Amino acid sequence: MVPTAARTADGTILVFGDSISAGYGIKAGEGWAALLQKRLASQGYGYRVVNASVSGETTSGGSARLSRALELHKPRVLVLELGANDGLRGLPLDVSRRSLAAMIESAQANDAKVLLLGMRIPPNYGPRYAEGFARMYVELAKKYKVPLVPFFMEKVALRSDLMQSDGLHPTAAAQPLLLDTVWPALRPLLGG
Repeated sequence: MVPTAARTADGTILVFGDSISAGYGIKAGEGWAALLQKRLASQGYGYRVVNASVSGETTSGGSARLSRALELHKPRVLVLELGANDGLRGLPLDVSRRSLAAMIESAQANDAKVLLLGMRIPPNYGPRYAEGFARMYVELAKKYKVPLVPFFMEKVALRSDLMQSDGLHPTAAAQPLLLDTVWPALRPLLGG
């Protein structure tokens, strides 16, 4: 796709996540959100990517700060990547579901398209919790009619060569694969 003058100001994409999207343990500029900015520019999109991700963020914390981020950045697209820390802490699924729903509703009320990035968790809390956790994203995407990436870390989570020594955070080498996982669901939201 050739860059065109018509695409010089497409708006803002707000990446709103936790340490995975914040680029924990890797250099600034190596994370998938930074790579997204480069891909958009190379394909002629005029979007500006704002990465408002915070390491350790839960869905409740994200819900508490999203309205300010929406007001400040007025995104056309919200990429919502939260929930992993809820799952790792074994927080009640109904609390996580309500917080994610509130964020989707808030974004939609502010005319932002939403892309939901689902996560999976280890079966530490039992299969019922792990399955309910994964299903939560599917149900929310269906209810609010938003696109879903069912498991954001699908291409990297089980590859030790792409995970940091903590086993939770992807390496710099994994970031292009994270972007490639997001791109097919994000691309239709960009228009043009």
